[in-house]
Amino acid sequence: MCAAAGSVLLVAAGCTAGRLEAARQLARASEPFNINPADANARMLVVGDSTGVGTGASSPANSVAGRIARDHPRLAIVNRAEDGARFLDVSRQLQSDPSGRFDAILILAGGNDVIRFTNEGTLRTEIASVVGHALTRAPNVFIMPSGNVGNAPFFLPPLSWLMTSRSRTLHSIVRDGAAGTNVVIIDLFRERADDPFVRDPQRLHAADGLHPSDEGYALWYDDLRRQGRLAERVP
Repeated sequence: MCAAAGSVLLVAAGCTAGRLEAARQLARASEPFNINPADANARMLVVGDSTGVGTGASSPANSVAGRIARDHPRLAIVNRAEDGARFLDVSRQLQSDPSGRFDAILILAGGNDVIRFTNEGTLRTEIASVVGHALTRAPNVFIMPSGNVGNAPFFLPPLSWLMTSRSRTLHSIVRDGAAGTNVVIIDLFRERADDPFVRDPQRLHAADGLHPSDEGYALWYDDLRRQGRLAERVP
């Protein structure tokens, strides 16, 4: 996700200049996790936005991709995620790596489409394109749409209510886009009453109140392992 987008609107809605600057600093400091073990026996491509990069984590090793590598030491990970990317950009990321097929593709995206008001028709087209491209590159495809963006401390009412509604729509469109395929959707959306990020915001959010912290990415990774049955699908 990228807080810099629409900053005038965000400030008008109550988001502080300090949090906007914190988001920018986290994005500048972020670095996608990549690894190519000498004895690799499988390959994963990671694409998406700042949550794919791991923005907000204290180090790339504590991002979702870094945690995957920790549990799968013979897995090569190629990470093409970029801060600020939308699903439109993910299609380009999927086509930017010329190194052939992968055993798995992990897509972490959607937050910027929520925040930057990508319209529903465009988003449906872009998600369908991403699903189609990904399935030509790997037999195992995982999509992790961003959680309930409206629950992030970064947003205040009434904008937070709009962000929740748009997040709910995003997840519905992703489900529709993957229907009838073997794409695995990792459901991170939680209503406010059920969201651990709401119950423990200081621990689970980074300094900008928008991106996950190390502990927040750990929760997301647990969802990926459990919902995606990652150990069964990735050698």
